[in-house]
Amino acid sequence: MAIELEENLQPIKDIESCIEAVVFAAGYPVPYQKLAEVTGLGVREVKRLAERIAKKYQDDKHGIMLLCFKDTCQFCTKEQYGPYIREALGVRRGGNLSGSSMEVLAVVAYNQPVTRAFIDAVRGVDSNYAVNSLIDKELIGSVGRLDAPGRPVLYGTTDKFLRVFGLTTLDDLPKTEIKLPDAKPGEQLSIAAEAITAENADGVSAPAEVAQTNEQ
Repeated sequence: MAIELEENLQPIKDIESCIEAVVFAAGYPVPYQKLAEVTGLGVREVKRLAERIAKKYQDDKHGIMLLCFKDTCQFCTKEQYGPYIREALGVRRGGNLSGSSMEVLAVVAYNQPVTRAFIDAVRGVDSNYAVNSLIDKELIGSVGRLDAPGRPVLYGTTDKFLRVFGLTTLDDLPKTEIKLPDAKPGEQLSIAAEAITAENADGVSAPAEVAQTNEQ
């Protein structure tokens, strides 16, 4: 007798609770489109409900929070509980991103979209290794090409960057008066890099991503 692969879905009594359960169980960003298909609602309505759920988890009574992005949402742990999570689950910290990677991340985050040549010019050193490392970690990625000779690749931060640093949008980046294009290598730039992690030193991420963003 063949095993029935799909369950017979019953009408949802509490759609908010259903959305909450699906996103929590996923452990990764869930598209609003997928939630709309499951609940029978429109994408806009699902996103509105997700934002309402997110507000519910903002107070100090909860150790997790719901991050809502443009097309997806995901449950993440709150930053202040990072040390306890690592201790309880035996997660090896392994160090945060290297200084060079954080500098590159700062250049991209505050100036995107940028070319690799721009990054090198701001830092005053070759950034090839750090850029490739951040691409491998999916913290930055290609967002197009510059309309100039050679059509160089333009880089920008990713949704994973937002998730890892506990940001909803780039507007949530720490404010800094530093203008990176005028920064002196190894001086002002390092301050901008520190600004990104000043309140997120331990990272804010889903458990599955805690170790993945650490520098090897």
